[in-house]
This record gives sequence, structure tokens and C-alpha cells, in this order.
Amino acid sequence: MNHFSRRQFAASSLIPLGAALLPAVPAHAQERASEAPRPGAGDPFRDGLSDVLDLHGLPGAAQPPEDNPLNVFADLGAWHAYGLPSAADHAYFGGFSGPLYVAEEYPWYLSRAFTRFGLVDERSARAVDLSGDRSPRLEARPGVLAQSYVTDGLRVTVELRYASNRTALVRATVENRGDRHRELRAHWTGALLRHTSEPVRSAPRLHATDDGVAVGFAEVRSFEDFLTTALTRFEVAHAVPVRTTVHGDEYRTTVHRPTRLAPGAAATFAWTESYTFTDAERRTDRPAVREALAHPERVAGRADRRWQLYLTRALDGVAPDRRRTAAKAVQTLVTNWRSPAGALRKDGITPSLTNMWFAGGFWAWDSWKEAVATAVFDPQLAVSTIESMFDYQIQPDSPDRPQDAGMVPDALFYNDIRQGGLNWNERNSKPPLAAWAVWQVYERGGGRAFLHRMYPKLRAYHAWWYHDRDHDQNGLAEYGATVDPANDSTEQRRLAAAWESGMDNAPRFDDTQVRTNTDRAGRTVGYSLAQQSVDLNCFLYAEKRFLARMATELGWPDDAKELNHGADALRDRIRTHTYDPATGYFYDCGPDGSGPRTAAGKGIEGAIPLWTGVASAREAAAARTALTDPAQFATHMPLPTVARNSPKFDPTGYWRGLVWLDQAYFAIRGLSGYGYDRDARAIGEQLLQHADGLLGDGPIRENYQPLTGAGENSANFSWSAAAVLEMLRDR
Repeated sequence: MNHFSRRQFAASSLIPLGAALLPAVPAHAQERASEAPRPGAGDPFRDGLSDVLDLHGLPGAAQPPEDNPLNVFADLGAWHAYGLPSAADHAYFGGFSGPLYVAEEYPWYLSRAFTRFGLVDERSARAVDLSGDRSPRLEARPGVLAQSYVTDGLRVTVELRYASNRTALVRATVENRGDRHRELRAHWTGALLRHTSEPVRSAPRLHATDDGVAVGFAEVRSFEDFLTTALTRFEVAHAVPVRTTVHGDEYRTTVHRPTRLAPGAAATFAWTESYTFTDAERRTDRPAVREALAHPERVAGRADRRWQLYLTRALDGVAPDRRRTAAKAVQTLVTNWRSPAGALRKDGITPSLTNMWFAGGFWAWDSWKEAVATAVFDPQLAVSTIESMFDYQIQPDSPDRPQDAGMVPDALFYNDIRQGGLNWNERNSKPPLAAWAVWQVYERGGGRAFLHRMYPKLRAYHAWWYHDRDHDQNGLAEYGATVDPANDSTEQRRLAAAWESGMDNAPRFDDTQVRTNTDRAGRTVGYSLAQQSVDLNCFLYAEKRFLARMATELGWPDDAKELNHGADALRDRIRTHTYDPATGYFYDCGPDGSGPRTAAGKGIEGAIPLWTGVASAREAAAARTALTDPAQFATHMPLPTVARNSPKFDPTGYWRGLVWLDQAYFAIRGLSGYGYDRDARAIGEQLLQHADGLLGDGPIRENYQPLTGAGENSANFSWSAAAVLEMLRDR
């Protein structure tokens, strides 16, 4: 993950793109809700799945750290998220922490808890003290954040769900558990959490509305940390008549009339909290807001049924003692779901909402891996996740990079680089796992029409690798870089090529030379590293096989025959040039058909020939020895990216020794594919047990320290969650 890449880009224009919108509640979400079973016996909501992830805590500053220590929950692709107060946060009982909102590309906190629900007893003129309950229930259940207090003769529950991709629905229910009538007036209070420096400090503007309160924003185009326009808006709307007063950065909203409750009676207050980027989004979302305020029970029930269906599908076959971890993986993927906004035209999944660099964009090979697991519980979201990247596949008539026709860019964000975005990346692509992902999603319910749409796009992407990334035209491709203004030096091209592998700083790329690729007319079409990577060519082998399956399914046998023939030839080339009999392992190889490069030691990329089926039985047996050797890959947290006995092994290095769960999963599946099921099960169990917090309520991390199991780098990481879900279901 090249999360530091934004520093390499230059801004070109400060004009934001308008948001491309889907319906406020995606049609496929409505269909899922209507077909889901009703809550009842065996309902996952009642089967020990509360607080699978610790969502408690309040932000201390408007700008969270680069990797936010607080976990949050979002749903339906919303761009704002919430947490729960902890049991010690008495002053914030009745409110949900945040929201955390994405300022187009970066996460920020609007408040510590923007809407805190409260009550005043009209007879005594005293506030109902929610902290009078010494053991309140503050819990996250699948799809809902919930609080429950018993105090002063009342039971007060507050629940938050999502009504649309822009709006959260909150309901507060007050039940009179005493033996006398109560007359209570409801109110809501909150305050902005401002940044310490300009221009971000002055960007939010609090003001009263007819039905609640809103925050408008000034236009700030700080492309490195904060992006808003005068159309950005956060708005709270109430179902009952209210009046709001604003004093500086604080507000108070009060109902016009008090509520009279007889003993045993209850009253519910509903409100919505919407975060939108444009007027068009607000107009599109209005029906969802109106429905949530008029029929909150209907909207809440639909959300609950959708989540029940998610979990019924995702937890099928998962061992009972691992259901909580599987549910956490689903929750992580759903929280990282972003709906269309700015230049992002379709729903997709970001790597992590709680990481500064990962909150507002989609990456290519992240999307492929995320889609495969997401298809288990939501095939249409998986379809959209893949197609969101192909929306920007380079076309032959591209005005600025026609030589890259077929390429899928590395990363897409709210702001296209042509509109000033610094995180958008066309300097390189990412490893070709797209055909694998499309086939898996198709088999898990993606639909034949999806396969038909994707096949020609995948063929173009596959051809691009050989057109622009095979320097000596020997059928073995190299990672490389595009002809791009940011790739204006040899070092920048080498850096982009390493990013293209996805293994940014892996030892195998240390000091590698870069070569220029030209077309028949002598025009530069790209750049390649002076080495042919074993994982890249194994992925291309697998792509040929999956494309052949698609061609057969779609009724094009000649295509399938051609692709399978090419796969056979590529398999033989990979074995010949990347396998080293002396060490019994696979490595990148030198240019022009030279042999394996073994000097940097063994890397996890050498297990990819097992996952893709490239290795012979004898080669797989030799690789299995390395993967199960404690001196090499069988560390405490097994399958580090670099073998422990390598001279370049660094247990805290990003791709120089940390354990990445996606690569570990590929290796496990590879072992199983060659009959080493006992090894695969044992390694998988070690991964699950030794990863810090994975089987508890800790976040799923980007990677893990191989000698201790400590979680490292980004929390709530999507492709790790995808790998975890796959591992748990495989078992």
C-alpha cells in the first residue's frame, strides 16, 4: 500500500468534481432487506455478537492521528461514522461519539458527540441524570449502536442505524417504569470540535434550522489534509417540532411541547443526521430522510433484516467459537464501504476509514481482494467494488495516455488528479488479480451480465501487461511505471514500479535498475524493472486460466483454447526461470531469461506459484519445507513477507518481514491445493490465535509483527478482514 504516495503528486486545478449519485438507499440493499428472514429463533443479533469490535471512546481533537486509535461504525456507504461513549464518559451519555466525517479524502471529527439526547422533568425542573445508572448498556450490535439507561424511574434507550448512504437514523425511546405520571421535555445538545489552526479551524459554521441544527462549511482546498466546499453540509432533522438556539460553537434543540407518560407508557423521538457534499446529494437523499422521520420502525427493521442476511450468509460454515471474528470482518468491510461521491462513480470499499491516507479512495488490488470476500454476503456490492476501478480503465482514445490503453490505475479518490487531487495515482497499476476476483464474485452471485461486461475489459487489462510491461518480449512481464509527469526520474520510476507490485519496499526491489519500453515506432510506452517477478507472472498465468473459464461460460471456445494454450506456455517459462533447485524455492528472475535472484533471500511472493497452481508437485514439496520451517516462514505469527533467515529480514519492516494476512492466506490455500491440508490448518490456526486482538474485540490490522503477533500500521484494514473471513469460512 503506497499510502505515502501523495507527496509525489503535483496539484493541477482546484475545481472539485460534482458527485455522481446512486439512489440514497441502493436498490440492491432494498432487495436484500425485503428478502431477509425476520428476526426470531437463531437470529445472529441474539447469538453473542455484541461488541465484536470495541467502539467505545471519544475523540480528543478534530483531527485524529494518522491511524486513529478509535474504531467507528458506518453503513450503506455513508461518509460519516460513529462510535459509543465509554462507561466513564458520563457527560456524553445519550450521544454517539463523533461523527467522524470524511472531508472528501481525509477523516475528521465534527464533535466529541454532536447530538446528546436529554430530558427535563417538567414538574421538578430537574434534568434526568443518565449517569445515575451505574451499569449502563453501551453496545454495538450488528448494524446498530445502542445505549440503555435505567434511572430516575425511567428506561431510556438510544439507537443509531443508517437509513441511506448519506443519513443515519437515531431513535430515543423513553419508558415510564414508575407508578406516577411523568411530564418530560426532550432536548439535544452539542458542540463543534474545532481544529487548532486555520483555515480548517474556521471551516465549520453552526446554525439553527426550522427542524433542528446544521453545520455548513467554508471552502477549504487543502489537498494534503482537508477538503470542503460551500456546499458541504451536516444536518440534523427532527420528527417533532423543535426550536434551536446557537451560542458560539454550542447549540441546544428543545421540543415545543413536553411529553406526558402514564406508568408503563413509552414515547419515541426520532431524528436523522445527514452528511452531504452537494445540493444534488441532498435532493436525492430527501426521500430517505422523510421516510426515516415518518416511519422510523420501518427503516430500522429494514436495516436489521439486511444485517441478519449479511451474517446468515457470512457465518455459514464458520465454527461457533469463531463467529464473532467473522462478524467483525463483515463489520470492518461494511464500515469501509463508500458510496459514489466526487470522482468515485460507484460503491466501493476503502482500505480503512480510520486511517488518514486510506479513508477516501479505492485501490485496485485491494478492491479485487475485498470484492471476493464481500461477495459472500453482498454480491452486488462486490460487483460494484470491482467495477468502480474499471470506471477509470484507460481507453485507446485517452487524450493524455493512449499508450496505457487497458491499464487500471493504482488508486482513485474523490478528487481526480486533473482536478487537483494529490492521492489519485496513475503512475502505476497493481498486480493483476482482477480476473480471479471477477470469477469468484460471479460464482458467488455476481450474475452472468456482470461476467459479460467484464470479460472484454479484463482482456484489455491482460493485454496491457504484455504491451507495456514485457521489455524483452519473452512472455515474462515486469513490474514498472507509466509515462507520467510524476515519473520524471529514474528513482521515481523505480518507486512507482515497486508500488505496482503492491509490496512497496520489499527487499527484492532494492537497487533494481529501470528500463524504458518502446512501441514499434520507437515511442516510449512505459518503464520496467530489470527483473521479472514471480508473483506477477503467476498472477498473469491465473488470469489466463480464469479468462478461459469465462470464455467457456460465455460461449467462446476459441478464446478459451487460446488462453489455456498461453497459460501452459507461461507455466513452463515461470518454472524454468524462477525456481531455484538449490534452495527449493521460487524467486524473481533476472532480465532476458537469466535465472532466479536469490541474494535477498526468500520472500512470500515465492508461495504464489502454489496458490496459482504453477508449481510442479516436487517444487511445491520443496516450497512447503520453507513455509513450515521455524527458521524461515514458520515464525510465531507465521508467513512473514521475508523469511526469518533472510539477510534483509526486518520484523517491523512494512514489506520486509511483517505478516500480511492476504499473502498468508494465498500461501495457506497454496499448501492446501497441493494436498498439505494439515499444514494449512495448523498455520491458519496460528495466524488466528497469535494475531493480537484478532479473536477478541481489537481491530483487524493491516499487518502483524511475526515474532510477537503485535498489530502494526493501519487498524480496521479491509483486505485483512477479507482474508480473515475467507480463512474462517475455509475451515
